[in-house]
Amino acid sequence: MSMFNNVPNIAYEGKQSKNPYAFKHYNPKEIVFGKTMEEHLRFSIAYWHTFVGAGTDPFGAAVAIRSWDSLSPLDKAKARVEAIFEAMEKLNLQFYCFHDADIAPEGATLAETNKNLDVIVAMLKDYMKSSGKRLLWNTVNLFTNPRYVHGAGTTCNADVFAYSAATIKKGLEVGKELGADNYVFWGGREGYESLLNTDMGLELDNLARLLRMAVDYAKEIGFDAQFLIEPKPKEPMKQQYDFDSATTISFLQKYDLTQYFKLNIEANHATLAGHTFEHELRLARLNGMLGSIDANQGDLLLGWDTDEFPTDLYTTTLAMYEVLKNGGLGRGGINFDAKVRRSSFEDEDLFFAHIAGIDTYARGLKSAAKLIEDRILDDYVDNRYRSFREGVGAEIVLGKSTLKSLEAYALQNNPIKLESGRLEQIKARLNEAIFSV
Repeated sequence: MSMFNNVPNIAYEGKQSKNPYAFKHYNPKEIVFGKTMEEHLRFSIAYWHTFVGAGTDPFGAAVAIRSWDSLSPLDKAKARVEAIFEAMEKLNLQFYCFHDADIAPEGATLAETNKNLDVIVAMLKDYMKSSGKRLLWNTVNLFTNPRYVHGAGTTCNADVFAYSAATIKKGLEVGKELGADNYVFWGGREGYESLLNTDMGLELDNLARLLRMAVDYAKEIGFDAQFLIEPKPKEPMKQQYDFDSATTISFLQKYDLTQYFKLNIEANHATLAGHTFEHELRLARLNGMLGSIDANQGDLLLGWDTDEFPTDLYTTTLAMYEVLKNGGLGRGGINFDAKVRRSSFEDEDLFFAHIAGIDTYARGLKSAAKLIEDRILDDYVDNRYRSFREGVGAEIVLGKSTLKSLEAYALQNNPIKLESGRLEQIKARLNEAIFSV
């Protein structure tokens, strides 16, 4: 039974097309920078926003119109499985992502919850086998239920910690069962409200202990997915322990976990941390920690996680520039952790939103490739730092300089000549690269 009767299969028709149900820039088989667009972008649908989100906001009730709304919890879960695979087929996308609570209703006990999960996981496995679709990553919800009011891995209650560990164990088993390429840890409530009643040292140590347990259990069951941590600075907690890329990398380095984890970086989380998306991506890339992307954007006039579908060509261009410089995302991908606006409450809006996001990233990919192939940014950077390739600069880079030798050089009283950074000129060329594709 079709869940989306009014939506046709969506194909590439080119930028001259006026068909709202067509890609204008995303041509899966088009070769860009040595690979197909499909291979570069590895798009994924987010189960939670797309098929569970109901259009609520802090001041308003659900408005989304979905054909499965009137069903019982387990039947609703089954209907959503049918819906996501139909949507992937119509959008010609190969991947999806979920939290455990997205796919199956929570029961009165952990055993009942696991039983519900088993029913839906078996259904997902059958649909994946028949369709060839894949699970980019899964994770578990350790933040919605009231038991997590003080956190999960960083809770002050050992019983909650144990429950969290058991939930992660099941999540890892589900990931293995479904062949997930990655497994994500998002610490929705791993932080604190006030230092006045917080043992920060114990909380951080316990979070590391939980992650180490997950590493050990994945090895035990033969689950070889790439582990990912998704940084977020605030909301719901005032101060979260995975604030941004730098904080998360520092945490992993302290607890000797860098060999097991990379980062899943979200655009809107970057802006909430006071950074640009490309800043977070580059920091991860330079540390060998760039694993995957949650694609969305925030409203810079609003101070919370609005999770809009990405339509900003500058952001997607600079994001894909970092991805290409990284040599790709490996087992990761670009997951649309984004939701339609509350006023976009009809089924068709789910597809229009994904078309917009997909085309925006496709254009970003082509523009980023042009930036690299034409060395538009590289030439400026190389020229700006050329003084470190010769003379005293080369000696500094090679580690041959000392404070004494540099003092002797400076005392020669050679006039210092500074040059312009040409930032406005660079931005003009960036405009040309973006709007020429």
